[in-house]
Amino acid sequence: MEAHNTTSQWQIDKAHSSVEFSVRHMMITNVKGNFGEFNADVDLRIEDLSNSKVYFEIKTASVNTNEIDRDNHLRSPDFFNSDQYPTIKFDSKSISKDGDSVKISGLLTIKEVTREVLVVGELQGPIKDPYGFLRIGFDGELNINRKDYGLNWNMALEAGGILAGWNVKSLIHLELISK
Repeated sequence: MEAHNTTSQWQIDKAHSSVEFSVRHMMITNVKGNFGEFNADVDLRIEDLSNSKVYFEIKTASVNTNEIDRDNHLRSPDFFNSDQYPTIKFDSKSISKDGDSVKISGLLTIKEVTREVLVVGELQGPIKDPYGFLRIGFDGELNINRKDYGLNWNMALEAGGILAGWNVKSLIHLELISK
């Protein structure tokens, strides 16, 4: 993970966290997957989210859809090109609360293409665990068009439509432990 100005106050409990996605397949169903390797620098100030900062990295080679041929295709130059672009990066610009929702605006970089995105979710806690540590939970959602990041591979279907949808719905479930 790259060095950043963020001082981590929280660390990810990876046993209780996940980064998932779904994409429409053949216009009729959704294929779901996840990334097994990710990390973050989190400076989250619950009392004042506007002074918070999050930097997140995902290892593209850790993509898993439970289908080895598809996973290898996703790692190939047709999609993530994991050898050349090993990470997806997110660097927050602002974090705010809107009612029960938390909105995290930031820069998402995939294959050296950076665009501003909005992650919307809910923050739960803090609570004290049985070992005396504070924990918080975050469940967030991000929707992107994969073409915006150069993930252009597709196939036309004989009956019309395309093999893989352009919209990618990402779900982020994080449990964070105070340091």
